[in-house]
Amino acid sequence: MSVTLHFRYSRWDGSQEPFAPDAEELLDALAEGLFEHGDLARALQDLFRRGVRGRQGQRLPGLQDLLRQLRGQRQQRLDRYDLDSVLEDLRRRLDRVVELEWAGVERAAAQPELRERVETARRTLETLPRSLGGAIRTLGQHDFLDPMARQEFQALLDLLRGQMAGQVSREVADSLRGMTAGQQQEMREMLRALNRMLRERLRGGSPDFAGFMQRFGHFFGPNPPQSLDELLERMQQQMARMQSLMAGLSPEQRESLMQALTDALDPETIREMAELGSLMEALAPPSDLAQRYRFRGDEAMALDEAMRMMGELQELDALEQALQQAERHGDLDRLDPERVRDLLGPDAERALRDLRNVAEKLVEHGYARQHGERWELTPRTIRRLGEKALAEVFGRLGRGRLGGHRIVTAGGGGEPTGDTKPFEPGDPFDLNLMRSLLNALARRGPGTPVRFALADFEIDRMEATVSAATALLLDQSSSMFHQGRWPAAKKVALALQALIHGQFPRDRLFVIGFSDYAAEIEPAELPAAEPNMWRQGTNMHHALMLARRRLARDPAGTRQIIMVTDGDPTAHLEEGEAFFSYPPTRRTLLETLREVRRCTGAGILINTFMLDRTPYLVQFVEYVTRVNRGRAFYAETDRLGDYVLVDYVANRRRKI
Repeated sequence: MSVTLHFRYSRWDGSQEPFAPDAEELLDALAEGLFEHGDLARALQDLFRRGVRGRQGQRLPGLQDLLRQLRGQRQQRLDRYDLDSVLEDLRRRLDRVVELEWAGVERAAAQPELRERVETARRTLETLPRSLGGAIRTLGQHDFLDPMARQEFQALLDLLRGQMAGQVSREVADSLRGMTAGQQQEMREMLRALNRMLRERLRGGSPDFAGFMQRFGHFFGPNPPQSLDELLERMQQQMARMQSLMAGLSPEQRESLMQALTDALDPETIREMAELGSLMEALAPPSDLAQRYRFRGDEAMALDEAMRMMGELQELDALEQALQQAERHGDLDRLDPERVRDLLGPDAERALRDLRNVAEKLVEHGYARQHGERWELTPRTIRRLGEKALAEVFGRLGRGRLGGHRIVTAGGGGEPTGDTKPFEPGDPFDLNLMRSLLNALARRGPGTPVRFALADFEIDRMEATVSAATALLLDQSSSMFHQGRWPAAKKVALALQALIHGQFPRDRLFVIGFSDYAAEIEPAELPAAEPNMWRQGTNMHHALMLARRRLARDPAGTRQIIMVTDGDPTAHLEEGEAFFSYPPTRRTLLETLREVRRCTGAGILINTFMLDRTPYLVQFVEYVTRVNRGRAFYAETDRLGDYVLVDYVANRRRKI
């Protein structure tokens, strides 16, 4: 039978990810978190944090990767630029204005009609203050002789005024270029109206924001704020940029720049801007966003470039906070993909969208379901976790280790072993026709009819098996959590479930957890089972009692208890109530050993796996093995599954 395969190809548009992890790979990546705490939401949060690598080697970045990328980009900026160069750039621009004006004075000196203006210009330039702000204030009153000097000085004023007005909005800063006296007056009126509105908000009133925008909305560009709160947020961000710039300068540079900025504006505008800053500090403090950035590079920046850089750094800071919150809470909806793309690039945006699709992919493939805000594992997921735990444990055993292969003794009845044996009188006649036919042909050669002799017959070797019922007792005391032993113990339980379900379907496994009390854990509840971190006690007495009663009702030919614990018995039941004492009392030890004797009388074997070697525990387990004839093992946490599963495979069968 031939099978025709059809493939369809399409142009790659950048959105496809051919090597993205599939649902099974995602579940495998979630497995360790599920083994540890059984909470899918928490396991997803861990996956979002660290990312996941697919079988093809392609890695889906996590939030930690995005944070590293973000911090790297921020550090690149800080290592590249020199913030001190901002004042140097302003000084160079001012020196250029003065140089051009001196050249204009020299040219005008040859014209007698300009003699008076020339003398005035010379006195101004000769007595020009050394400070940046003082020089700007003086030249602001100067009658320039050189047109180019006047033009460049106006550009310098526009730059400084724009940075001051930019604290209201970037559009206001852009509108200042070439603004007439009438337009400057309108801007002052806008600032006064804005301050009135903020004062009213501060008093608890309801300012007329719609009326303000109807009159002054053209100052805020094509995308104006839709509410006063949105306007406050925008101004907070703009003012924070100026504060970050100032914080990065030395005190002398800071004073010089501030003086230059204020001297570029008229006194009335400065008063309104000062009041605006005071009101903003009360309503939406820019200082909450402003950070001091330590630049270490040598590349020069102009003032407008520096302000833009402060905006980029603060946006990176805000994104970093959003990523950290998403990392803590596992809520990716807090992140804006477009913002991630703008700051970190399209690959980062694609990674974020892929992370958001993880849960959807698990639901689509039947590994998870959501009830409101609660996530739930499906039975398919529980089986998959058990299979993964089983593969991990047997994978560590290796081919050379005992238990890697089942070694059985041949016999009659039961399950085929895959081997054959010569038929002997009295054996069940489970004839292996192929082997028998080959024997006859080998003895007499080809030809028909084929004649058989008794020595030609071979029968299948069989392994006699019995059904087994096992109670796995898992210590859920707080020490299992604090010593990091609980995930390994739970992994063993899941692996045993998978082993019995897949290879020994006639067997039954009951899981009982115990701390101050004992209780049976249903298979569906096992992945979410947790140690009892709030109650004291290791109540083996109650656990053995429940296991004995559960196994006594089971018709299995082999009944056994596997107990995994890291502590000696410190609690027992008295009239249905748990009694706790540490160190253990003689009464607790006696009650627990009485239950061991009851299990022994019921034909139940007890194997104990110790995860610690405390003297009390070792001595107690010696008593248990002496009474019950079971076995005791000391197992390292990371090797626990090897011993338990080897022991289960070895002891569930009776070989004949």
